[in-house]
Amino acid sequence: MDFGFSAEQNLLREQVLRFMTEVSPLPVVRDCAGRFPAELWRKAADLGWCASIVPESHGGVGLKWTDLAVVLEETGRGLCPLPIISGALAAAAFVRCGDPEQQRAWLPRIATGEAVFGVGLYDDPTWIDPRAIELAIELKGTDSLSGVKPFVDDGTFATHLLVATRTGADLALAVVDARHAELKPQPAMDRTKPLASATFRNAHPLATLPMSADDLAFLTDCGAVAVALEAVGAAEAVVSLTTEYAKSRIQFDNPIGKYQGVKHRLADMFVDIESFKSLAYYAAWAVDEAPAELPRAASMAKAYAADAFARVGIEGVGLHGAIGFTAEYDAQLYLKRSKWARTAFGDADFHYQRVAAIGEAVGEAVGTEGTGATGRN
Repeated sequence: MDFGFSAEQNLLREQVLRFMTEVSPLPVVRDCAGRFPAELWRKAADLGWCASIVPESHGGVGLKWTDLAVVLEETGRGLCPLPIISGALAAAAFVRCGDPEQQRAWLPRIATGEAVFGVGLYDDPTWIDPRAIELAIELKGTDSLSGVKPFVDDGTFATHLLVATRTGADLALAVVDARHAELKPQPAMDRTKPLASATFRNAHPLATLPMSADDLAFLTDCGAVAVALEAVGAAEAVVSLTTEYAKSRIQFDNPIGKYQGVKHRLADMFVDIESFKSLAYYAAWAVDEAPAELPRAASMAKAYAADAFARVGIEGVGLHGAIGFTAEYDAQLYLKRSKWARTAFGDADFHYQRVAAIGEAVGEAVGTEGTGATGRN
């Protein structure tokens, strides 16, 4: 399997990197924290980012997740404050769960950036399980939604909300106009990743997409892969930032980068990043090319990234010394992003346990097949 990027993907990477450097550098990101950067969103939509994985038949570019990986890696490098992941999950949800009429109605609006989605799957972000979805659609007369959906990603930015609900005993995704929900910002360490609690009072969904437990797991895996891909770029930015600081910070008449205690820590950071980068790339490939392998691949990537990115963030601040904690320096921004990434779409404990469970299931299946073939225990 070749993980080398094509010429087109490298051009896309250059475009995104140029955007993050020239249009949305870190000073701009700091100014955008806590508010929706509408102008940046429009420019990103004009570049086709919102349309990347939307099928061409619905006004999109029709790219794959390996192409989206390039966008997410570079936007993560610059701590992009745009709801790129939420938009990608909304597109994936309509492609997988929507009927043709719903796809015709919503996918073109996602592709142009007109519809800005906030996404809320689980009512408890620490419990990644269908049973954690309690918000219900009442089916009496005109369908209506009442209750609270906490932890809606990018909810304060959204024109529309895509929330996981129950219709009777079944799961569903409800599309709700954000104006018909009471949105309350929730405290978050990383202000470029806003969370909202959405309260609904007899809100009427604009669309309801039936969703199975497998569909929910697929969307969760896509979210986990997206977070891991953003973490790749962000973690590499920490190493670059810290390396430059180590070259310029003079201690005992020498740059601190000369000392082995600094070199070794930078080397460990590099190894950690390269390890989960390859896992994230493979998981992105699996979304389109090997769906059966996606659960294990996504969990391996997210589990490693969750812990490794946090270590990189801590080391980056630590190697800056006391000033790394100050608001003026950018190192602390990446540490905050690592704390967000650690729990988004499942923490390391959840994903490691899931990988182990998948391995056990495969082992039992192989053992059963072997018994059937030989007729012996």
